[in-house]
Amino acid sequence: MAKKDYHAQMQGDTWVVMGEGNKKASSKHVNQKEAWAAAMEMAKKSGSTAFKHGKDDSVKEKRSFGA
Repeated sequence: MAKKDYHAQMQGDTWVVMGEGNKKASSKHVNQKEAWAAAMEMAKKSGSTAFKHGKDDSVKEKRSFGA
């Protein structure tokens, strides 16, 4: 099974975590800090990478948990 990366990003006016390739958010959050923490936790559990996006959707940070 392929490892799925997770993206903490804005969707409308809500911060969400999107699993790569998903059409629906894995989780919704009130701020970027909470979304980033959730994305890192999901990536850690799956041994993948978490990406933190800014409001402009550019990647601001990434953290890899895979081998």
